[in-house]
Amino acid sequence: MHMEARALGRLGEELAARDLRRRGWEIVDRNVREGRKEIDIIARRGGVLAFVEVKTRRSRQFGDPLESISPRKRAEIREVAGRWLGRNAPAAGTIRFDAVGIALGPSGAVRLEHVEDAWRD
Repeated sequence: MHMEARALGRLGEELAARDLRRRGWEIVDRNVREGRKEIDIIARRGGVLAFVEVKTRRSRQFGDPLESISPRKRAEIREVAGRWLGRNAPAAGTIRFDAVGIALGPSGAVRLEHVEDAWRD
């Protein structure tokens, strides 16, 4: 991955984590890896545990950031989530997959969209 793209991804993840915290979510884990597969953020609020994929773009020229979460990527996130749950065995509650799309405008404006329960198994 190009270094600039990696830095953009880290910035987006930090913006998403800040927004989640501001809205009452506890960040449980970040950048959980299983080989080359990764979950960006795992967050908890009340009885909900969310596995959050963050997509950041410098512009919407190539479409909405959330449109780039492919079926293959969703399957990878499910796989990593299953392994994380096996190791961490959280208390029973709702488990879901969320997505955060971030578009950075040329003037520095940030558009952040959090889609709760973005997809299901």
